[in-house]
Amino acid sequence: MRQSLINPENTVYGAKRLIGRPYDSPIVQEIKRAFHYEIYKTANNEAGVVIKDKKFTLPQVSSLILKEIRNWANDYLQQEVNKAVITVPAYFNDRQRQAVREAGRLAGLEVPRIINEPTAAALAYGFGRGLEQKIVVYDLGGGTFDVSVLELGEDVYQVLSTYGDTFLGGVDFDNRIVEYCLDLFDKEHNIDLMGDRVAMQRLKEASEAAKKELSFRDEAVVNVPYVHQDETGAKDLNIPLNRKLLEEMVSPLIDKTVRTCREALDMARLRPQDVDTVILVGGQTRMPMIWRRVQELFGRPPSKGVHPDEVVAAGAAIMADVLSRPEASEILLMDVVPVSFGLVLPGDRFKRIIPRNTPIPIKKTRVFTTSKDNQTSVKIAVAQGESAVATENTLLKNIAFRGLKEQPAGDAKVEVTFAIDADGILQISAKDRDTGAEIKSYITQGALDIS
Repeated sequence: MRQSLINPENTVYGAKRLIGRPYDSPIVQEIKRAFHYEIYKTANNEAGVVIKDKKFTLPQVSSLILKEIRNWANDYLQQEVNKAVITVPAYFNDRQRQAVREAGRLAGLEVPRIINEPTAAALAYGFGRGLEQKIVVYDLGGGTFDVSVLELGEDVYQVLSTYGDTFLGGVDFDNRIVEYCLDLFDKEHNIDLMGDRVAMQRLKEASEAAKKELSFRDEAVVNVPYVHQDETGAKDLNIPLNRKLLEEMVSPLIDKTVRTCREALDMARLRPQDVDTVILVGGQTRMPMIWRRVQELFGRPPSKGVHPDEVVAAGAAIMADVLSRPEASEILLMDVVPVSFGLVLPGDRFKRIIPRNTPIPIKKTRVFTTSKDNQTSVKIAVAQGESAVATENTLLKNIAFRGLKEQPAGDAKVEVTFAIDADGILQISAKDRDTGAEIKSYITQGALDIS
């Protein structure tokens, strides 16, 4: 945070919004306009960052953080740590999960499980308590929002549905304050601070501080001394805020989270009154208005039994304990596919193969054939998303299955199996029905391995 004030071009923040995203995606292009550091296009068409003229992929950036955490653990435990359970937003797609796994590998860590953050929170809430409840985890962190509906029974944690937005978080609440202050300062001094990166970073920090203060006070001031210097002298930015004004600014963002909750409940075929407990996760949930809106929706106050900043890490630690000790209590996590997997068809159509909220692990097989005589390969394009228009979804990979026997069009039959593991990561395999030859393909962040 200190570096971002004096060296914004070489300080990476909000990397979680970038990891695993195609460079050409609208979200990355929006981030490029808003963030101060340089974002470039990697050889795999992923977003990467430039720090002091050196290029880094997002898994490399994340691995630097993981290495630091690993060093803390090594020092505390006085032994080498070589495995980690890593949590991700429930709505992360396959590319993003693959990128997280790659970050672990680059940090020298084996990653036996990747679990969704709301599922980890539910595990920390329910572990060892013998609960039988339907719960909702409302997870509003700095950069992402997820809501998951779960059913708890003894040591079984079954996700009924999950829904979210990987581009909605606390930083968006901060930005509402920033925009308000920029507008007032421009009107008063006829000075646009948008082009001053250091001033913008200082304003963002002051806006976040004011937002936090308004969670326990009715009034605060966004204060940035000497924010601008020109021939008329130094200019300070001092803009008063009150809680009511902040709530008006961010009300559309909170409305969006409430709609997402309703969607998740509909997918789980539940009504708000069917939910026994609501767990709030993430620092942004300290805002009083969020408590009120959640209570209005579910007809009961959220649980105070978890620490919003620590509950996800605690759930990951419980899972790590279970995986590392054979004598540990057995727990069963039954998660779901967060975003539909499918195929790109001619005419820019998208055909779902595995719909969202399908329980995982899961396998589905489809049969493909040739469209031309003597065709020796079949190509498919795998994407992830909910739109019927293929280009509105995330393309994962173009895959070619080669070595088919030459036959008239339509005679060759290729069985393609889509398998999603407990980490929510997709593996694709194909078999020629005639020859029995099997070709496995893995969706990776780098080049596709077809053997």
